[in-house]
Amino acid sequence: MRVGYTGWTWLINHEDNHKWEFEQFLKEVSDLGYEVVENFAFITKYFDNDADEVKALLDKYNLEMVNLYLHYSEDPEADYANAVKYVDFMKKIGATYLNLQAVMWSDPPNDRPMDEKAILAYAELSNRIGRLCRDNGMVACFHPHANTAIYKEEEIDLFLEKTDPELVSLCLDTAHTYLAGMDCVQAFAKYADRIAYVHFKDVDPDERVHPEWPMLRFRPLGYGTIDFKGVYKVLKERGYDGVICVELDKPPVCNYKAAMDSRAYLHNVLGL
Repeated sequence: MRVGYTGWTWLINHEDNHKWEFEQFLKEVSDLGYEVVENFAFITKYFDNDADEVKALLDKYNLEMVNLYLHYSEDPEADYANAVKYVDFMKKIGATYLNLQAVMWSDPPNDRPMDEKAILAYAELSNRIGRLCRDNGMVACFHPHANTAIYKEEEIDLFLEKTDPELVSLCLDTAHTYLAGMDCVQAFAKYADRIAYVHFKDVDPDERVHPEWPMLRFRPLGYGTIDFKGVYKVLKERGYDGVICVELDKPPVCNYKAAMDSRAYLHNVLGL
């Protein structure tokens, strides 16, 4: 397995300094010993779709960008058109995975009843994009995420039932799995056959912390309650040999410190 880190948290701090922030991200995670990186697909906009410039920076720091994110909108045709553009960009930089994520809401309530119609629509679109990815030698991975229509176990089950396993895989995230009320080890075992990409992040188990937005309880690895040893054991037993990518939405101190603490955990506790 290879260990990676996500870069979008470096790129949300400055309106006009994205190229500098992206290179700083690469410098820092390379220094810490991460092997691969991922980013939201908006990286294409920041570099005016210049894949050569991005690839040159990746090569400079001996890193591979393995994954880009496509966030769905309310317009599936626009989403598909964006997927076509992103896949072309990914081919030029050598990326393999396209993460897909449902529209996220920020207004209350955070938890909502299952929306079967929305899930079926997302499944249809994901199959289309999955076929596009497969035909271009890539893998579409759907990412269940808090405050979206595909998050809890019954929602994931319906989505997977309605998507072709040859076209759509799963990016399972330890923290979102925990917030959804699932046991992480059991969930990774249940969905192992569909998992093609993995996110690791920890969670403070104290529900009194940020009840208005539970995702603010996310923590660097080892600072929360996730049984990463158990999850890693399941992945090894089920033959997973892909990427374990660390992500943290709101670093307690700074991006570098969070990435450093998580890298130390991966090395010292999991031997990665």
